[in-house]
Amino acid sequence: MSTMLSTIPSNQKLFFSLGCFSAAIGVAAGAFGAHGLKGILSPDMLAVYETAVRYQMYHALGLIVAGWAASSRENSKSNIAGWSFVVGTVLFSGSLYAMTLSGVRWLAAITPIGGVAFILGWVMLGLSFSQNPRKP
Repeated sequence: MSTMLSTIPSNQKLFFSLGCFSAAIGVAAGAFGAHGLKGILSPDMLAVYETAVRYQMYHALGLIVAGWAASSRENSKSNIAGWSFVVGTVLFSGSLYAMTLSGVRWLAAITPIGGVAFILGWVMLGLSFSQNPRKP
């Protein structure tokens, strides 16, 4: 498995770009929630929506860090971290956005899978710094 992972190409530019776009979407979604959904969603559902925005923003920044790590470290762990943040954002924040906007409650069953992807991403990002040397 280690050999297979070491062949993953570095995605630093992609992670930087995706992180920036994800942050921009997070700001827009937050503004939409604060101004457009306040009178529409119940306070409980608005809090769920705000959780989706908050986690998207945290992981947009994590994705930018993963891009930097991919450019400065000799390993594939930062790539795994970046893709984990992408998957986590889609599954965690995406399922919460979809649930709050559609009212389809079973979508919340997808959310923990995104949470696991987030955890994996942070662990792999930490390992990318602790176990691998800098690029020359």
